Amino acid sequence: MKSVLLIGLGRFGMNLVHKLNELGHEVMAIDINEERVNDALPFVTNAQIGDTTDREFLESLGVRNFDIVIVAIAHDFESAMITTNTVKEMGAPKVISRACSDIQEKLLKKIGADIIVYPEKQVAHWTALRYTLDTVFDYFELSDGFAIYEVSVPDNWQNKTIVDLNIRKKYHLNILAIKEADGRLNVMVASETKFAKGQRLLVLGKTEDIRKCFKM
Repeated sequence: MKSVLLIGLGRFGMNLVHKLNELGHEVMAIDINEERVNDALPFVTNAQIGDTTDREFLESLGVRNFDIVIVAIAHDFESAMITTNTVKEMGAPKVISRACSDIQEKLLKKIGADIIVYPEKQVAHWTALRYTLDTVFDYFELSDGFAIYEVSVPDNWQNKTIVDLNIRKKYHLNILAIKEADGRLNVMVASETKFAKGQRLLVLGKTEDIRKCFKM
């Protein structure tokens, strides 16, 4: 369980509230709008109305005592910048800030945000890949150009093993798991495991290597 300070209760922030509550985390929610704060109250540990560009108000929250601070302010980038910068100065251990454009993403990184979340861009990339490539069922981007993809077994891999295909050396990829046609997940993938028609693979590697291997 984590203690989370969530600043900004727009649509993105409220969706975070519901998911964090579902996961059992302790959440302090902040917004300048009283109605939004009231809407969040049933799902959080505490909630307050306040302006997070006010340093004194932020100091009263004990920012450094939270495991994570999420700045989810969407429609006032100046406030998001000031808030992100201030909570970092106050010693917040991990700050996650929302961006709504590429420029915002760059600026938030420069002022010290540990992680940038850019929902529109990330969901757009996911949608484009998921629904235009017949062999891709899901994917998750990691850091430094790595990703995990869920892909169908290529026709020329069927009835062959990892050793037969020399996957690590030839493609620089790791097979993390195999999802059977009935949905069962097999994470005990051995070098002698044979691939079959109808299976899906969870593949870890550099995005460029995955796309090249599976001809995306």
